[in-house]
Amino acid sequence: MDAKDLFEEGKRWLKKMTNKPEKKEEEPVPPSSGLSLGDELVRQGVLGGDDVNENLAKQFGMTVLKEAPEINLTRDFYQKVPYAFVKRHNVLPFDKEGEEILVAVADPLNLDPLEELRLLLGADVKAHYCPRDFIMTAINDCYNKEHGAASQLLADLDEQSKEIEMDSSDVEVYDLLDDARAHSPIVKLLNLILSEAIQQGASDIHFEPLEDGLRVRYRIDGVLHARHTPASEYQSQLLTRIKVMAKMDIAERRLPQDGRIKLRMGRREIDFRVSTIPIVDGERIVMRILIKGNITLGLEQLGMLSETLEEFKRLIHLPEGILLVTGPTGSGKTTTLYSGVNDLYSDEINIMTIEDPVEYNLKGIAQIGVRPKINLTFAAGLRHILRQDPDVVMVGEIRDLETAEIAIQASLTGHLVLSTLHTNDAPSAITRLVDMGIEPYLLSSSVVGVLAQRLVRTICLSCKEAYSPTDDELKGLGLKRSMIPKGKLYRGTGCQNCYQSGYQGRHGVYELLTINSAIQQQIVKSPDAVQMRKAGLEHGMLPLRNHGAQLVLQGITTESEVLRVIRGVDEE
Repeated sequence: MDAKDLFEEGKRWLKKMTNKPEKKEEEPVPPSSGLSLGDELVRQGVLGGDDVNENLAKQFGMTVLKEAPEINLTRDFYQKVPYAFVKRHNVLPFDKEGEEILVAVADPLNLDPLEELRLLLGADVKAHYCPRDFIMTAINDCYNKEHGAASQLLADLDEQSKEIEMDSSDVEVYDLLDDARAHSPIVKLLNLILSEAIQQGASDIHFEPLEDGLRVRYRIDGVLHARHTPASEYQSQLLTRIKVMAKMDIAERRLPQDGRIKLRMGRREIDFRVSTIPIVDGERIVMRILIKGNITLGLEQLGMLSETLEEFKRLIHLPEGILLVTGPTGSGKTTTLYSGVNDLYSDEINIMTIEDPVEYNLKGIAQIGVRPKINLTFAAGLRHILRQDPDVVMVGEIRDLETAEIAIQASLTGHLVLSTLHTNDAPSAITRLVDMGIEPYLLSSSVVGVLAQRLVRTICLSCKEAYSPTDDELKGLGLKRSMIPKGKLYRGTGCQNCYQSGYQGRHGVYELLTINSAIQQQIVKSPDAVQMRKAGLEHGMLPLRNHGAQLVLQGITTESEVLRVIRGVDEE
């Protein structure tokens, strides 16, 4: 049965299914909508549901796959089939049966790609139906670059020893997996670096010019790892390519610049915040990776202890006051605030945020990005937000006295204000605000709580092993040998899954200071950091060190990792 006969058979079956009698007189053919037959019928309401194409496939005798196909072909095989082709047509070869290549298809009526694959591969092909989403997932897995691809390309470039001209004409959004558009080796190299960093879960990529070349490092789980060292002759072209993509001034090398890049990697949309700064050996570039949909929203997913979580939930549902989240850069403060705002969201309250910049879009919440060039600062934006009748206001960061004063006034006039500060621990937040110039009596009546947090790396499950800790290790966290289950703690030995680090993923460590009457009296009496911490511990505050110790006992992280992130926080 050729393609024409198959198409006519499909039309007759569809007419039968929809109980539409065949008309004797031929009706004029409507203009094409560009959709497949199945999709067009769904659009017109003739057929409904997601199984239209599946029914067509069964009618034509195709095997139906209920999940993503299991890939049994080598990476070398996929080099014969362009990524752009399989993505455009939603088809993917996935196995071999005798002399036939098995191909997953999303549209049973679209036969042209199968004929092209037959010619391309020089073998017969057999179609299996698979839902489009499953095919796209399998395509992304197949065409993701293998580990070390960037390093291999660098080695090949060094062997070529010839001048490379950079293609800087393409500045639009494109797919990192699509090699067909990477005409220049430098463009391809940068694509590989970005893809590799995303696959390894990096949050930042550092391009650091050195005297004898360029160093590329990825920040994974809060720690920098050296990955590549391109030769000095590629430095200028690689950094210029980044500036072109970020729409920066490539001629300006004396002043810092900021930009943004929007890319796709398969079906994932990815934003990069790009920052350049001139240094002695050239321009240093750092790219912050923001993957849409990659943020975990939900207070229960943050890893707080049950009593801390219960108290934090109570505080964010108060009608007024200031709730602060503190910690160093990269400790997860924004995620905690987003999770709190997400928990508060309902049709009954008005939530507004002002951030620098807006990192993730929250559905149903008004978010404002700071723009200093037009004088839209935190303080100015907060003033205007208060005229929008908000119930809850999230301020990305309290950086100066003006912002702090407006936030205090907002909390005293019936608003709940959520914000962040950069302090080592929870009690120090009060001291910091007093140092800014806020009167202690205003803080005692407006601040309802302070949450301090850190992120510790968790032990890699693939190389996790038990061991007997030394007395010095136990002393670091105030543990006793009798407290350790079976006398064993855990650590990671390092494997391919965790890139030999022994860690994979991160877990939050928290301490929550609730401002009760006793703490209020201490603020007015003396907001000194040492006295504030002592008062907090006396009234039930569980310190970061104790939460970290519990994670060590549970085998989630290691003693050395907890001490690394809480260094500088007082024990008493």
